[in-house]
Amino acid sequence: RWLAGIRSSAWPVVAAGLWAVTELLRYRFPVGGFEWGAWGYALSDLEAARALARWVGTSGLTVLTMASAAGLATLRLRTAMLAMALSAVVLGVGWLMPGLPGGSAVPVAIVQGSTPCPFIHCDNERYGTYLQHLELTRTIPEGAVDLVVWSEGSTGSFNADPISAPEVGEAIGAEAARIGAWMVVGGDRTISETHWYNANVVFAPDGRIVGEYRKQHPVPFGEYIPARPFFEWIPALDQVPRDMIPGSGAVVFDLGDFDLGTVISFEGGFARYARDAANEGADLLVVATNEGSYGFTPAADQFIGMTRMRSAETGLDLIHAAVTGKSVIVTDGGVLGEKTGLGTQEVLFGEVTPRPGLTTPYVRFGEWVSLVAILGGIVAWTRSRPRVPRGREVSEVAV
Repeated sequence: RWLAGIRSSAWPVVAAGLWAVTELLRYRFPVGGFEWGAWGYALSDLEAARALARWVGTSGLTVLTMASAAGLATLRLRTAMLAMALSAVVLGVGWLMPGLPGGSAVPVAIVQGSTPCPFIHCDNERYGTYLQHLELTRTIPEGAVDLVVWSEGSTGSFNADPISAPEVGEAIGAEAARIGAWMVVGGDRTISETHWYNANVVFAPDGRIVGEYRKQHPVPFGEYIPARPFFEWIPALDQVPRDMIPGSGAVVFDLGDFDLGTVISFEGGFARYARDAANEGADLLVVATNEGSYGFTPAADQFIGMTRMRSAETGLDLIHAAVTGKSVIVTDGGVLGEKTGLGTQEVLFGEVTPRPGLTTPYVRFGEWVSLVAILGGIVAWTRSRPRVPRGREVSEVAV
């Protein structure tokens, strides 16, 4: 009833503005939000849409899709034609986007060591996972790559964390020194009976640990229990006995010839974390993820579709490393390379191109399309409401 009487020509603008409001809220609330399911992700296979994402982001593609759909839904020929024309123009602009600037290629390797019991849990699983990743890393020839990436959950717990268990750190550092490569190693670190960290630890080519990135966005009811005292009566939540302590912000590592930014798993489904890393100066991105709960489902490919859009939005090449698969190297703003299998043990070799100094309009301006859509929706709604001449109500009552 609030929108009753709006002209059909104004409806697509109003609908897009309302949709933009609900999307921006959903991306952030409650408990940090949930960005999965945004319509823009469904366009990740379109080269033109990925090129356009450098300017508008996945959120902008979502709003533009909503405006086109709302125009077609009016069933008014003129409005529907305008909606179709909008879609054609938007994709046409994407096709005309110039290519990304090139640079020197960097050879990299993803170590997908899987677990001793893929997609289920077993005794001493994390230590066995660490050993499988270590053994696969030992198959990488000396000097073959400049960067090696292990996934989230490839180390951790009490006896397989490179910080808590010095012998684990020494073994990984020895491989970094043997290969002569930087290494990114994901894992969880228990710090008490009630709390833990989820971090990517970075090793230098001489075997030293030079820093770590701590995950900022824990999975609610998976990595922590929001308002835990209110939910303690639910038996299933005993599976989450500790709460993850979030990191404080983006961390970019100086790897000599380029700067590396990382995000961890769930964060890859949110545009803001990769954007923050790019704004901090990252020339290359790593998404380290576990995905062990996905099983043999399409979810692994769906998540790759989302991290593919992180590459498109930032213009940066991206290394997507999953402990049980699928892993992939994403180049040139969203071009997928060869994928690994599910539950397999593989080393995936490839090349990435760091892009120093690249800042896309989306990285610089963020959700500007959504904000324009919201403002346009307000203006269209106020200007298209039916106006009743002054005194009309009185005369109708008198009659």
